[in-house]
Amino acid sequence: MNALTTTFGISMDFVAAIILGGGRGTRLYPLTAERAKPAVPLGGKYRLVDIPLSNCIHSGLNRIFVMTQFNSTSLNRHVTDCYKFDNFSNGFVEILAATQTESGDDWYQGTADAVRKHLKHILNVKADHFLILSGDQLYRMDYRSLLATHLRSNADITVSALPVTKEAARSFGILRVQNNGRIHEFVEKPSTDDELANLVTPSRVFERSGLSAEGGRNYLGSMGVYLFRRDVLEDILARRQDWVDFGQHVIPRSLRNRRVFAHLFSGFWEDIGTVRSYYEVSMHLAAPDPPFEFHDPHQVIYTRARHLPGSRLQGAVVSDSIVCEGSRITGATIVNCIVGIRSIIQRGAQLERSIVMGADYYEADNPSDTAASSAVPIGIGRNSRITGAIIDKNARIGKGVVIRGSRKLKDSSGNGYAIRDGIVIVLKNAVIPDGTQIG
Repeated sequence: MNALTTTFGISMDFVAAIILGGGRGTRLYPLTAERAKPAVPLGGKYRLVDIPLSNCIHSGLNRIFVMTQFNSTSLNRHVTDCYKFDNFSNGFVEILAATQTESGDDWYQGTADAVRKHLKHILNVKADHFLILSGDQLYRMDYRSLLATHLRSNADITVSALPVTKEAARSFGILRVQNNGRIHEFVEKPSTDDELANLVTPSRVFERSGLSAEGGRNYLGSMGVYLFRRDVLEDILARRQDWVDFGQHVIPRSLRNRRVFAHLFSGFWEDIGTVRSYYEVSMHLAAPDPPFEFHDPHQVIYTRARHLPGSRLQGAVVSDSIVCEGSRITGATIVNCIVGIRSIIQRGAQLERSIVMGADYYEADNPSDTAASSAVPIGIGRNSRITGAIIDKNARIGKGVVIRGSRKLKDSSGNGYAIRDGIVIVLKNAVIPDGTQIG
């Protein structure tokens, strides 16, 4: 690769991306009860998978594989409907689903195993490097900067990493790097003070990349974003059948015999792996000064185009919230909430610190509703009060319902709802009768 034409002096013409669709998403359950992790709605109108796909497009990278396995129907439909390149480019977004073949009939055993099972097909693409991405993270990155580090270091593998605190380090794969950026050690989720003491990153490593370790962020945590040389990826996956996961096996076990380097990233990044992290990130998005803006004019986040009317707010009081198109809010009070597409919120309802995902259809568009469902209209009923909750799509919440999330609540499941880490989640398509109290 020798083109020197873009912002970072790098052409992405010989790079292909692989977005991992994730496993069962048990930590995000019940949001993943009927959908894959990357298909979980975000910000009222997006899906998690829109983040890496948009990053790829803005980086000039338009040859992308998306690997799916569990509950992948809605994810496949979203990707197929949304991401289409013109006939005169070589760009594509291709779904690679877990399937039985002559060489194997089992499910993906890990992230590396997922790529291995489709390796023959992936290698048909003329690419010198493969970018491995997660489908459940929120961040913006121009991957050309990562490729620049990769080429400058003559690396076999480059791992994107960001500064984290000692407290956060216990939840990351932590890198120890040399002055030139080469990774010397990789420890997955270090738990003891002795382990952590040996993994502190020297300040000169941060300074070399124009960063600082301010705020006690003097550890380097792996973001789960990897760039491989084609021949290295092929060799590792073909010869090391027992290396089934990139973070647990491939990266740490490649340090001795491969040139593995770190690429330092300083922007906002969040792994949305649990119900609590999903909820808290969403609340930050609705705050006055959000850490991540979806409508950045220079790097918009793409998603499926919908032909919906503007939202109608009549006698409503709304503050510090996101209200998406096609919603109808009458005489309700909404504070620090995300209100998704086609949301219906009736008079007297009070919502605070909650996520309402909205609906896939308007009531009149779905005449086949069951009698039980039609007794409670879709949306939030009159005089209902909801705090600290996530209302999944197409939920029907009756009149006078009270839902209060609290960290004091224990994890449990009820009729149409679940409580996880103090957050009440009303399930997709659930019916909550009039007067119900939860929490």
